[in-house]
Amino acid sequence: MTLGVTLSSTNRQLPLDETVRLAREARDAGLHSAWFGQSFAYDSPMLAAIVGREVPGLHVGTAALPVFGRHPLLVSSQAQTAQAATGGRYHLGLALGTRHLTETAFGLPYERPIGLLREFLTALRPLLDTGEADFHGELLTATTPYPAAVPGARPPVPVLVAAMGPQALRVRGVRADGILPFLAGPRALAEHIVPAVTAAARAAGRPAPRVVALVPGVVTADPDGLRHRAAEALSLYERIPSYRRVLDLSGADRAADLAVLGDEETVAAEVRRYYEAGATEVVFTATDLAGEDARGRTWKLLGELSRTSG
Repeated sequence: MTLGVTLSSTNRQLPLDETVRLAREARDAGLHSAWFGQSFAYDSPMLAAIVGREVPGLHVGTAALPVFGRHPLLVSSQAQTAQAATGGRYHLGLALGTRHLTETAFGLPYERPIGLLREFLTALRPLLDTGEADFHGELLTATTPYPAAVPGARPPVPVLVAAMGPQALRVRGVRADGILPFLAGPRALAEHIVPAVTAAARAAGRPAPRVVALVPGVVTADPDGLRHRAAEALSLYERIPSYRRVLDLSGADRAADLAVLGDEETVAAEVRRYYEAGATEVVFTATDLAGEDARGRTWKLLGELSRTSG
């Protein structure tokens, strides 16, 4: 099993030095990767680059960088710099974001998101592979009058998309290396998401995609009590149509229903269910929801599962 965690706090932005300390703890626990969300505070590719350089051996990733308000040339520069800084351990995650945040924060109309994602990936891939692009689409243009390759950015940065809808999965199957489904339970993965993205990749002659499932989870002695806190932390996703759809496909009424909460045996069994459903990697999120002791206990279990399965 390839297991990782998100390095974030459900309550506050962590200072940089504290983030690096937690990353070392994750690596020492036996975890494979640490992932960073993108808010309006830290720049997640830069944060991943710093952490990855400070903590040798730990893979780092962005989950995920919204494409609205960004350009493939600039994202390529960020991603290649992070790849060079980490010695080839950076993973770039992209997302569509939401209409509310896109239009409120950037003042941009949330129009033709699938078309923008398709063009963004089409322009980005050659930039990461060769440092060159000559793309002229309906929604964006990306050309390189000067070389855009970063020395040492090898192997080419893998690109994953936070895609769960049918159209986005088809785009990913053709133009990216994998997906980052969040709040998609084993049922949704096995019956809908993994078959769709795998079929799209196969039709395009591409390798089987990576499926990096992001799962809220904590080892705890009080799963019922903690589920109430998880319900508060995750309720906003229930109002976002794309997440509402995948919750329904997962057989969940509320987002908190998909939080993996319980003792070590319970959590380990749920992790295995995600792999059986087609996940190639599992990344636990919100592991600090019950405090530091529970987080440490959770990371210890995940590290043990990673080592014993290898």
